[in-house]
Amino acid sequence: MSTWQNYLRPKSVEDALAGLATAPRPAVPIAGGTDLLLDLQQGNHPPVRTLVDLTAVPEMTDLSLRAGQLFIGAAVPLSRIIASELVQEHAQCLVEAAQLVAGPQVRNTATLGGNIVHALPAADGTIALTVLEVQVEIADRQGRHFTPLAELFAGPGRSSLDPQNQLLVGFYLPKRKAHQASAFRRIMRAQGIALPILNLSTWLERNGKRVHDVRFAVGPGGPTPWRARSAEEALRGLPYGSAARAEVRAALLREVHFRTSAYRASQEYRTELVCSLLDEALAAAWERAGKV
Repeated sequence: MSTWQNYLRPKSVEDALAGLATAPRPAVPIAGGTDLLLDLQQGNHPPVRTLVDLTAVPEMTDLSLRAGQLFIGAAVPLSRIIASELVQEHAQCLVEAAQLVAGPQVRNTATLGGNIVHALPAADGTIALTVLEVQVEIADRQGRHFTPLAELFAGPGRSSLDPQNQLLVGFYLPKRKAHQASAFRRIMRAQGIALPILNLSTWLERNGKRVHDVRFAVGPGGPTPWRARSAEEALRGLPYGSAARAEVRAALLREVHFRTSAYRASQEYRTELVCSLLDEALAAAWERAGKV
């Protein structure tokens, strides 16, 4: 028996929304499909009658500078993000995160939008974007709306988007300014395709030898992606060095609340590793921010 019965390939966001509204339901959007198709085949997703393929919508496959911001369409595959000089310049942590997702075949197909709307609290793309103050463009039959990235997450594996009536069009990222940089680090199992045991992303801005501003995101640390704001506050304004790193490590350990997972790692193991990830990501971002 076929997993679905109808297939649409619209050429615009508006046509895609019309297809979702009028095609035999349930109708769902698809781009890379690396999560959706597997879930359908394994019975982990409700039955679907219509797939609405977004890969022919130019707006959703665009990657460019728009009005002083970096725009990444929701249907842009991870391999394009990795290869993009624009993303390498303005969102290095996202490049590093995308490079660690599965293998080359998956990265050639999987999209950033799919990584986000799957709504896993430790998805690599999600953790990278969380520190970049991303605005998300959402389309529905009433028009376009912009919202912070954090508003997309309703719980583990649950997006706030209505897939029958809304589309995630793309992401707007601030351009990197002088003395700003980001970095992403992850611990994973050796087979290479498993979900991360732990991942961490940081963004910072230098002012001479001091940390002018900083952001951290750690996953999985809760039901939805989160910022380690106490750790940020502990480091902000301090001279970068061993004392500052000790201060931020202590603050982060007070703030994180890992749980034991039979499929990933124990609470104790994650707690032991998180400071190593923090040190590595912070050092990389600090060094990059020193280059104009």
